[in-house]
Amino acid sequence: MDIVLAIFLLIVGTAMGFVASRFLSASVKDNQKLSERVSNSETALTQYKLDVAEHLDDSTKLLDKMNSTCQTAMKQMEKSTQLLKKATPLEVDGMPFFSKETQDQLAQTVSLRHSKAERKNEELGTEPPRDYSDQASGLFADKKQSVTNVG
Repeated sequence: MDIVLAIFLLIVGTAMGFVASRFLSASVKDNQKLSERVSNSETALTQYKLDVAEHLDDSTKLLDKMNSTCQTAMKQMEKSTQLLKKATPLEVDGMPFFSKETQDQLAQTVSLRHSKAERKNEELGTEPPRDYSDQASGLFADKKQSVTNVG
């Protein structure tokens, strides 16, 4: 009986060992998969951190370039403003729109086109404009018209 009990316990122990190894091996496989996922996630996170750091570094360099360009532009604007202040006369009325030669040519052209005598004759005219004339003319004459329409 001791032998039967030992064989029986051996069979039961083997079955329990087989079932336990199945559960444990599945758990080990799951643990391996999870640890692989964690490792992949950590690698991706590290790469992301590197990418963000590189992006921020590039952005800083671009902002420094923009700042230096703006400073250069501001200095150029200051120089231009100073030059413009030096070139602008205090008396703006003294600066003609056209050059002296152009003004002389314009005056000569005007005098050739219209003589002063013609302009005075036009101003001395005593005749009223035609729309204020004394005699009635055309449709607005104050005459009665006969009816020619006999039906």
